[in-house]
Amino acid sequence: MNDLYKRYPKGFEDPFGLDEDMEIVLFKCLDCHGTDEVPEYIIGEFSLDKKRGEEVELHCPHCNGTMIRARNIPSD
Repeated sequence: MNDLYKRYPKGFEDPFGLDEDMEIVLFKCLDCHGTDEVPEYIIGEFSLDKKRGEEVELHCPHCNGTMIRARNIPSD
């Protein structure tokens, strides 16, 4: 018997998608070098206003600086 079947009564599904794996992307601040894990769907929401290939930038929760994907930051 799988875990999903145990959690929900027979005939019910996970209506809010709470059991789905969430894709996480690491962002790093250009100012304080702090990092933050951001769900992929949030990045998708910010991408709507961007041109193709344009990078998503977020505000750092630590210093309010600019955060970009950690993979795009040059090595120190």
